[in-house]
Amino acid sequence: MAETISLMDVDEPDNDNIPRPITKPNKGKNVVVPGDGKSGLWVEKYRPQSLADVAAHRDIIDTIDRLTSENKLPHLLLYGPPGTGKTSTILAVARKLYGNQFHNMILELNASDERGIDVVRQQIQDFASTQSFSFGSKAHVKLVLLDEADAMTKDAQFALRRVIEKYTKSTRFALICNNVNKVISALQSRCTRFRFAPLDSIHVSERLKHVIEAEGLDVTESGLAALVRLSTGDMRKALNILQSTHMASPQITEEAVYLCTGNPLPKDIEQISHWLLNETFATSFSRISEIKTRKGLALVDIIREVTMFVFRIKMPADVRVQLINDMADIEYVLLHLFSFLFVFFFSFLFFFFFSIIVTSYEHHGIFKLTLNLFLVFS
Repeated sequence: MAETISLMDVDEPDNDNIPRPITKPNKGKNVVVPGDGKSGLWVEKYRPQSLADVAAHRDIIDTIDRLTSENKLPHLLLYGPPGTGKTSTILAVARKLYGNQFHNMILELNASDERGIDVVRQQIQDFASTQSFSFGSKAHVKLVLLDEADAMTKDAQFALRRVIEKYTKSTRFALICNNVNKVISALQSRCTRFRFAPLDSIHVSERLKHVIEAEGLDVTESGLAALVRLSTGDMRKALNILQSTHMASPQITEEAVYLCTGNPLPKDIEQISHWLLNETFATSFSRISEIKTRKGLALVDIIREVTMFVFRIKMPADVRVQLINDMADIEYVLLHLFSFLFVFFFSFLFFFFFSIIVTSYEHHGIFKLTLNLFLVFS
C-alpha cells in the first residue's frame, strides 16, 4: 500500500519542474526570488523564503520552527516595529506547512484596508468554515494571516475572537501588528505572542552586503555605514534607501545616501551644533537659516539629529538633560504646529460668526440665557 503523505509534513514540493525556494541555513544570505532584477523591488526580491533564511531573531524563529515541525502551531501574535521580519516569518511558516499548496491554504488580509466587522463575518468566517482535503492520517489546518491587525475596529476584534474559538480545530490565525496595545486583551490571550525588536546593525549590514554583492553595486564603507544608521533597525527601509540611492547615483557614498533621503549630513549637524553652543543667538539663527535654505533641510530633521549629537558629546549631566527636554518640546511643537494652527483658525472663525449671531439676537432674553450657559460649561 502506498505511503500517505500529510501536507503538514511537506517542506517543499516533490515535483522537480516546480521552482523551489533556496533553504540553506545561512541566515538569508543566498535567497533570491526569480524576477526582474532591475525594475523589481528589492524588498520583495530578497524576501526570505524559509525560516532558515530569516536574518535575525533566531530564538523566535527556532521556537516557531519547532512548533511547526511538531504539528503544534498555535495562534500567533507577532508585534514590533516595521521591517523586522514579522510578515516574512509567517509566509515562511506557510511555505513549510503547505509546500506547493501554499496559496490555496492561506487567507492573507491587510487589516488596515479591510478592518470592519463585515470582513470578519464574511471573508474570514467563510474561509475558516470550509473544509480542506487531507491527504494523510494527520489533519492539516489552514492559516489566516491578518497584517496590521491593530488597525481593526474594536467590533471587528471582538467578532474575530469568537471566530478564533469556533474554528480552532481547522484554522490557525496569525495576527501581525506594530502596536500591540491596540489589540484587545481577549485576542492577545488567545495567541502566543512574539515581539520582533529592531534589527541589530550587524544583521542589517550582513544582509545589505549580500544584496550589494548580488546586484554588483559600488558602495563605499561610509555609504554602507550611512545605510545602516538611517535604517534604524528597519530592513525594509534599508533596502528601499539602497535601491533609491543606486538609481540616483552610480556610486553609493555617505553623501549620496544622505542627499537621496533628504537627511542632514553628519558634518552639517556637527557644524550646526558648534554654532548653537558657541555663537550668539543672532549669529546662530542667521547661519542655520542659510544652510537650511541652501541645502533644503527640514527643521524637524535638524532637531532630531542635533538631539542625537548631544548624546555623543561631553557635557554635565544636568545640562544634557535640560537640552534634551528643551529640544523634545521644540520637536513636539514642530510636529503638531499644523494641527494647532488648524484648530486655532477654525476656532477663530467659529467665535467670529458666533459673535455676529449674538449681536443680531442680543435682545432675546432666552438666547442670552443659552449663551451664558454655553460660556459657563465651555
